[in-house]
Order: sequence, then C-alpha cells, then structure tokens
Amino acid sequence: MATMRPEIQATTHAVSTGHNYSTQAAFQILEDGGNAIDAGVCAGIALGILQSDLVSIGGVAPIILYSAEHQEVVTIAGLGWWPRQANAEYFRSEFDGAIPLGLMRTVIPAAPDAWITALERYGTRSFGDVAAAAIRFARYGFPMNHLLQNTVATHLEEYRAFPAAAEIFLKDGEPYALGETFKQEQAADALQYMVDQEVATLARGGSRADGLKAAHDAFYRGDIARRIADYHAAHGGWMTMQDMADYRSSVEPAETTSFGDVEVYACGPWCQGPALLQALNLLEGYDLASMGHNSSRYVHTVTEAIKLVMADREHYYSDPEFVEVPMQGLLDKAYAAQRAQMIQDTAHAEMPPPGEWEALGLSAAPPVFKTPARDTGTDGAALDTTYLCVTDKHGNAFSATPSDGSYGGGVLPGLGFVVSGRGSQSWTDPNHPCVLAPGKRPRLTPNPALAIQGGKRWVPFGTPGGDVQIQAMLQTFLNLFVFGMGPQAAVEAPRFASYSFPNSFEPHDYHPGLLKLEGRLDKAVGDELTALGHRIEWWPDMIWLAGSMCMIDADAGRGLMRAGADPRRMAYALGW
Repeated sequence: MATMRPEIQATTHAVSTGHNYSTQAAFQILEDGGNAIDAGVCAGIALGILQSDLVSIGGVAPIILYSAEHQEVVTIAGLGWWPRQANAEYFRSEFDGAIPLGLMRTVIPAAPDAWITALERYGTRSFGDVAAAAIRFARYGFPMNHLLQNTVATHLEEYRAFPAAAEIFLKDGEPYALGETFKQEQAADALQYMVDQEVATLARGGSRADGLKAAHDAFYRGDIARRIADYHAAHGGWMTMQDMADYRSSVEPAETTSFGDVEVYACGPWCQGPALLQALNLLEGYDLASMGHNSSRYVHTVTEAIKLVMADREHYYSDPEFVEVPMQGLLDKAYAAQRAQMIQDTAHAEMPPPGEWEALGLSAAPPVFKTPARDTGTDGAALDTTYLCVTDKHGNAFSATPSDGSYGGGVLPGLGFVVSGRGSQSWTDPNHPCVLAPGKRPRLTPNPALAIQGGKRWVPFGTPGGDVQIQAMLQTFLNLFVFGMGPQAAVEAPRFASYSFPNSFEPHDYHPGLLKLEGRLDKAVGDELTALGHRIEWWPDMIWLAGSMCMIDADAGRGLMRAGADPRRMAYALGW
C-alpha cells in the first residue's frame, strides 16, 4: 500500500512521537547511549513544551513499558487523584452537577512523578539529561506551527479569560503568527529549578537515585508545590502542600489478553485501556480478513464491538482503589464469546446494556446512573493529548500518552504550565462509578498500549483522541496484525469512530447511533452502513479528530524496526 510518508526502518533504535522536535530529542538520547526509557521520558517532557496546547509538564502521563533486563511489562499510572478537600456535592449544589473550566477541576499533577519513576526504575540518565531538550525549547523557543496556532485560535476566548495563559499563548491578545518564535520561559525556569536541585545533590556526593529524588522533591515538596498550593489557597482551590507531598504514581502489572499468538497489554481500569483488550476478545472469533478491509461488514462488526465494550467501560471502569472493577470477568474469553452474540446484522440504535454483573463476578449490583444529555450540539471532541513510543537495541519498549491541554484554564502564574485539569473526566452523579471523591482518580482516556508476539516482536502503539483513542488503536492494530500492513500504512489508513456512548469529558454528551467516517472510505460503504441502522456523518479526510497514531514494529527475529507516524497531526518517526 502506497503511503504519504516513507516507512522508517532501523536496526538499532526507533522513535515515533507527536512532534518532530521531540522525536529528534529522544533520538539524540539514544544516539548518546541512553535506553528507550531515557529517550521516552525525554520526549514526554519535551512534548509538554512543544505541544503545550495539548500536553502539560504538570499533567498526566500514563506509561506502559517492557524492560528487557527484568523481562516484564509494567504500567506507571501517571494519573493524579482529587485533593483531599474535593467533594462532588459542591459541584451538584453550586454548578448543577457540572464541573466548570479552571481551578476546580484540578487533580494532583502526575506527569513529573511518572517520568521520574520510570527513570528511577528502568532508566540510566539523570533528570537533567532528559529535561535538557525541553528546557531549550522553552527558553529559546521554536517556530509557531499550524497545529498549535489552530488550537489557540479555536479556544481564543478561553485563553483570553485566563490572564496567566494569555500572557504565554497570546501576543497582543491574538495567536502568534505562523513561524514566529514561541517561548515559554516560566516553564523553562520551573524545569531548570528541578535540574538545579538534582545538580546540587550530585555535587554533594549524592547518587543518581539521590539526584532524581531531589528533582522529584523540587516539584512535589519544594517551591513548585508551594506555588501551586498557595495559588489554590488564594483562589478557592483545593490543592494543599500535603496533597502534593503525598503523591506517587502506582506501578502495576499490565492488564493483558491474547489475540491469536499476540499478547496485548494495556493499563488498568483507571483508564479506558482495557476496552481495547475487550474489543480484541470480541473480534477474535471473526474472520475479519475475509470481510475485506473497511468493507461495510467489517466497519459494522468493529463498530458494534466498540459499542459493547464502551457499555462495559461506562458501567464498570473506575479507580479500583474505590470501586470493585470485575477485570477478570471483563477479560474472560467465554464472556467475550457470549457478548459477541449481541453483534447482529443491524446496528444498536443506543448504547447496548452492559454485561450482567453476576456473570462478571461482582459481589453486588452496581447503582444505576442517569444517562447524560443527548445531541447538545457538540460531539465533545477535544484537541488535546499526544503520544510517543521508543524501542532500543536492548529489547526495551516504551509507550506513553501524556496529556492536559492549556486552553481549559489553570495555567499558574510564575510556573507557566497547567496543573492537571483531568477532573473533567470525573462525574458528579453519585451513582456513576466515576463519581469524584477525595483521593480518587478520574477515569482517564489516555491509554498507551504494547503488543508482544512470540517474545521476539515488540509493538508499542497509541494515539491522542479522547474516546476515539481506543477505536483508532484497535483499527491500527488490526491493520498490522490482520491485514498485514506495515506500520506507516497501518497508521495512515482511513478510520471510523462511533459516538454511541457518553463522552468521557464533561458534560458527557451522548450521541446514540452516530458513526463518523473519514473521507477516503468508499461512499457506497457509507450507504450500506446507513441501511444497517448507523447514523452516518462524514469527516474530511485525514482529520485530526480521527487520532494521530504512532507505532513501532520491532521484530528481533528479522533484526528490523519499522516505525510509523500519523500525518493527521505533527507526528514524526526516526530510526537508525
């Protein structure tokens, strides 16, 4: 299949990230002897500057990685929890159940902890080494690009409403012109402060681990934490120094399932990652190849599987520290076979019912929550989040989906970055499994993934895109493993996305039956899907709403790494 970009091929290491500069920075770490974890962390921090409209250095950063040395797949949650003072009743009484833009949807910033945790456990470099590129981009700037400019222009009034954000992202009250140098000196200072604390510790004879702890403490116990807590105290927020000091990302085994001879790994039900695994279980019994790629039958079958797993997501997924999540039952192959029988020749007009709680092994029936508003004029799509993946010569693989855009407010004066507003993915309905509570994590849309075949082939993959993430990831995975496409062709292929379930973002809009198709899909396919009961809307071709997939196919048996990067946004790949 012809591609818009050449497929990157390598024998030593490969990188694919959401921006060409972060890809270049991570690649240089690898060239200088760092491993995939070092390079991935470098790219992740850099993306918090290069795509600060979409990603914050104080946002979320869920990670999944394979360590060749330890021969294990692990996840690092990289998701903050609600401060101790938070409560859902406040939003119900003061905002009629809405969670408004700005300070009140702030959860504890998790990304710095996640990056440093990865370095501590699996990396080889200092924080200063991996943060150097981000500091350089922030201090000296980079040319304003069309994606960043478009985000700012689209959300111009939101940037204008928050002076600290307007000071950074606007010039004389307007977006920067294309090609103008865009600097973020406050963010550079914040990162440099973390580096300075590390350097001072090393100068006193401290170990690498001591230095990383010093950088961590600078953010969570030092001046940065104090600025965050003081700002919240002065403006009616909930975050305290104690909230900051107590935070550490959980390090957990990955959730996993098999698809043929491929093991696929995702983060836990505190994000939507397991929905990818459930969808693969549902589809494993179908001869997808014989249907034909992006035929009406194929699109219908995949879409109906997505509806089924999103119904389970909506009713059962949540922070497992607070909610009994029946993961074993949800990932059971027999359960998937039973649910697959609900995929019929006509489309579900609504979100299907979830799996029966008794069959899933729950100890009690979950409460029933109120179905959100329908067709309120928006599909809830938000341009935020990015993705990165790295593989190296040692056999390590790194996959991460950092996020938290700047246009929703919360850019802190003097720090220059957003403190995670991921509270937008919580609910205030007391019966919903994701109702917010002190110390509880919202259910996150960002969800990196990793596939391993035969212990010799590692495929990290992921995308931005909110509720479209799982759908784009599923289609790209099938493109690679079922239809035999290379990574670049797999990420470029036309996509489709269902909106027939509540949106993960406040106000959780719901669009029963809605299925969007990219322009390169055959118009006759759209007509046939309409006849099957889908409510079809057409996207322009190569639209950012369909995600921006990155993928590396590292095949040790062939001694070859192939990397793909999605041209729908600014993703780029490099390899050697």
